Amino acid sequence: MLKTIVVALDGSDLSEQVIQTVQELQLQPDSQIILCHVIPPPVSDLDMAADLPHAYAAEIPYRNIEKQIAAYRDKLPGESQVEIVSGDPAEEIVRIANIYQADLIAIGSRGLQGVKRIIQGSVSSQVVESAHCSVLVVKPTT
Repeated sequence: MLKTIVVALDGSDLSEQVIQTVQELQLQPDSQIILCHVIPPPVSDLDMAADLPHAYAAEIPYRNIEKQIAAYRDKLPGESQVEIVSGDPAEEIVRIANIYQADLIAIGSRGLQGVKRIIQGSVSSQVVESAHCSVLVVKPTT
């Protein structure tokens, strides 16, 4: 029985497919869903908005993420919680799953192959490798 599910969302179109897949699971009324979004740290100071104070610049994407996650929450049955954190996406998703003692992590896969996968890395592959629970990887529909 799935009592606790961490749903990793990244704001892409694939996030909608992950939510649809979670909706299709036969969840118990007391199942707990944790909607997780990880904001990767900036690669360099050049990634920061130059025209805005840093505190204000950080608030803009955070507010957009909150709105998007609220829309996802409305689509899910039962209670859900939200975790918006900053850091390495794979590490943070696994850390949150460990904190909540999740039975399942639902995550999307962009389907990268070859050189793109090597250069950009695969968060879903890292999560599958590191997680102490089952991982449901949702691939994009073609």
